[in-house]
Amino acid sequence: MNRWHGVPKLIISCLLVSGAALAQPREGSGPVNLRDLNIPVPTDIIAELYQQECAVCHGEALRGAAQGTPLIGIDLQHGNSVADIAKSTAEGSVEKGMPAWSSVFDDDQIWALALYITEQRQGTNLDDFRYNAPLVVPKGVVKSEHHDFTVETVIDGLDALPFGIAPLPDGRILLSEKRRGLSLISKEGVQSDIISGAPKAYDDSFSFVGQPMGLGWMMDVALHPDYPNNGWVYIHFGDRCSDCNEMSSRSGQPVSMNKLVRGRISDGAWVDEEVIWESSKHTYTIMPEIAAGGRITFDDQGYVYFSVGMKGPLEHIGVQDLALPYGKIMRLHDDGRVPEDNPFLDDPTAVPAMWSYGHRNPQGLEYNIDRDELWSSEMGPRGGDEINLIEPGLNYGWPLVSKGVNYDGTPINFGEVLGIEFDPADMVEPVIDLTPAPAVSSFVFYKGSKFSKWQDNIIVGTLRASDLSRIVIEGAKVVHTEVLLENVARFRDVETGPDSTLYVLLEHDSGGQILRLVPAITDAAAN
Repeated sequence: MNRWHGVPKLIISCLLVSGAALAQPREGSGPVNLRDLNIPVPTDIIAELYQQECAVCHGEALRGAAQGTPLIGIDLQHGNSVADIAKSTAEGSVEKGMPAWSSVFDDDQIWALALYITEQRQGTNLDDFRYNAPLVVPKGVVKSEHHDFTVETVIDGLDALPFGIAPLPDGRILLSEKRRGLSLISKEGVQSDIISGAPKAYDDSFSFVGQPMGLGWMMDVALHPDYPNNGWVYIHFGDRCSDCNEMSSRSGQPVSMNKLVRGRISDGAWVDEEVIWESSKHTYTIMPEIAAGGRITFDDQGYVYFSVGMKGPLEHIGVQDLALPYGKIMRLHDDGRVPEDNPFLDDPTAVPAMWSYGHRNPQGLEYNIDRDELWSSEMGPRGGDEINLIEPGLNYGWPLVSKGVNYDGTPINFGEVLGIEFDPADMVEPVIDLTPAPAVSSFVFYKGSKFSKWQDNIIVGTLRASDLSRIVIEGAKVVHTEVLLENVARFRDVETGPDSTLYVLLEHDSGGQILRLVPAITDAAAN
């Protein structure tokens, strides 16, 4: 029985990004609300399927009914993961009167139903991005397994859409805001004017089903490892232009593409700018910067790495094409030269800077110098968020494989759409599968003395789930996870300060904030 009701093979989830991009305002126009443009919002087919087939036993709100147990608010007998729920759904339970649904649904439908149930258990609804959810900064001492800490507000009232922070050796903080640009936060928590001469950020953002989008946004800011001596600051941003390629001319709309530059800051101005990487104008698209990735990191051997998300004309176009920059992690010498040992230099058609490919939307990127490893955190579609160990030349699967589904609940089948034959065994499995998707964002490997028992742990933020977590890795395996801060706000960036305290960047409709995690007095005394 096919219960997908004739959903077209061209994936509806593209509408959440690429459909929105088609309505991007013209240069100089004001914000656009896409609901006014009658662009269809995908129907959640799997939610409808649950209501049709499962609600009679488990309740419309998953809280149970006369015939069946609740699916939320309790630990499930056969396990709480998507895989556990899918298995118990497929096999059923004769003693409890639950049929084996494998005789009714196919594997994709069962997986999607299990994903829907875990979403409801997690409390993450598709249309709730938590930009305006209650924001409460914890007061007093926060207890955790190894270290008690307090949370200090460095500054609030920032633009609602910040992106990155870079703590400076002198106690100030460089801040990038998507729609405003680059500024400095003083040690006293005062924001400077926008640094003049830095790459421009555009503020004509628009909204689609509650998700802000735009072209020409500022993304990450990072310090060169030898910043105290050379003063280099790196900026990753959406370079925007109009009438600069066929797509822009045909649509009459601006287009953009990731660009990486470096410069110095002198007397409040951006100077000495050098282009580290830019793509040909023919690759600029109307896909919003929400899909651009945009992070920067460095190793200790003179290389800079940066992430480029699915910036193609559709989220599945070009990510598997080695000749296009979309969905790639790049590696260059820190001055922009192409390393001679980059993995695709033998292919004259491939992007020379490419280090790995098959990425959807890498929102975090960190080099663990102690272990000589590059890691990324990556947003999937509906489910399928990942944390990956990145190795040169490997394919990380998007859009051919994913543990998630499309936003409407239908299975990922971009391989069929694109006509690509592939073996899933050739794709790299994530070290950490985050399904249901919490909207994973930035992370750090903690290094420092203030939280000594967190040494080398991953400290990672989430957007939709609004949590800050600590993950312990041994080799390439997760051995423990702890939530440090729960349901606070959208954690956009995480960084370690020069004094080894932790800084986190929040985005919220009431204004962005920078918070600092500091060991509690009792904890500091114990160490």
